Amino acid sequence: MECTVRKILSEHFDEFVGTHGVPLHVQRAARLLSICRTAQLGGHLQACPHGHTERIVYHSCRHRLCPQCNALPTERWLEKMRARLIACAHHHLIFTVPHELHGLWRYNRAWMMQALFAAVGETLHTLCGDDRYLGAEPGFILALHTWGRSLSLHPHIHALVSDGGLTAQGQWQSSQRSCFLPARVVMALFRGKFLAAVTRALTGDALILPPETSAQRLRNLINRLGRVKWNVHLCRRYAHGAGVMTYLARYVRGGPLKNSQLLPTDPDTVGFRYRAHADTAEGTDRNARTLTLSPAQFLARYLQHTPVPHKPIVRHYGLYAPRKAEALKRARGVHQQPPLVEPAPLSAQAYYLRRAGGATAATHCATCGAALIARAPLPRSQAPPCRALR
Repeated sequence: MECTVRKILSEHFDEFVGTHGVPLHVQRAARLLSICRTAQLGGHLQACPHGHTERIVYHSCRHRLCPQCNALPTERWLEKMRARLIACAHHHLIFTVPHELHGLWRYNRAWMMQALFAAVGETLHTLCGDDRYLGAEPGFILALHTWGRSLSLHPHIHALVSDGGLTAQGQWQSSQRSCFLPARVVMALFRGKFLAAVTRALTGDALILPPETSAQRLRNLINRLGRVKWNVHLCRRYAHGAGVMTYLARYVRGGPLKNSQLLPTDPDTVGFRYRAHADTAEGTDRNARTLTLSPAQFLARYLQHTPVPHKPIVRHYGLYAPRKAEALKRARGVHQQPPLVEPAPLSAQAYYLRRAGGATAATHCATCGAALIARAPLPRSQAPPCRALR
């Protein structure tokens, strides 16, 4: 029995949207995911050039949240980013929004997202430019991640930072310590910048307050959060950035849940597997966690992670910023790397061959092994075409 996000949306979203306030961009995303790779999006015929086989291939929705049609775009993005990395050690830092601000996040996603990127970017720029720590401009990439492993709201940013950068004189400066920024200083500066931005927005009436929150309550919360520790995690130094980039690629496209995590259940429930965090109580199996929800509960959790339109969730700063091409070229030269050349986009056929290690049913004829070719396009419709296939 099929158990996919598409099936859940196609069966339960109409009822869900009738009883819940759903933003238009979330409705559009849900509609696209519910018809992904169906006749409603159209398609084309794939055929063997020797006439052995012919089949229909339906188009993908290509939405960033879709779990079934983003493997190739993610691989293309990963190859592009790997080619951009400087051949030096890198650091991985994680900046988390306190759970007390999750209500504010739900009502101000675009603003909070921008404020979070700005606070993290300014924190890293300020500290890396300080002679006590690095005294240079590194390259760093920030990736927003909004979900916990059980689909709960958990907005945080992963930062990949080069272990060194260019000084004002154009010389390469490496970090002198394995943990090149002190965790307490990073936390305090990030906390101060983010809370200052929230305070300014509150004063300027730029925020939508949750129903249970007043302006004075939010001011009190800001004061209280300014006196507690925030969750800012600095990982150990990595010899290169490719491994962390591969980790970040999981968040670029595909959404918070894979179809393989869903469990067969009755029509009134949705179950899925997830791994608990490393700090789970000793003796428990991190791979044995399951969660069963009603369809409405599942959709509420899943759809809250729909990306905000026209707001990139991965951003580049410092030497990795697009406008820093000359500085990046100089930094790459220091590490005996050639000037950056964007790799050619990975083709769909090459991607499937790479995954399978040879000819596959996805790209080749099972009878003669010839590559399948695209033929007549199929228009969008409400039902599969009636033409019989050989």
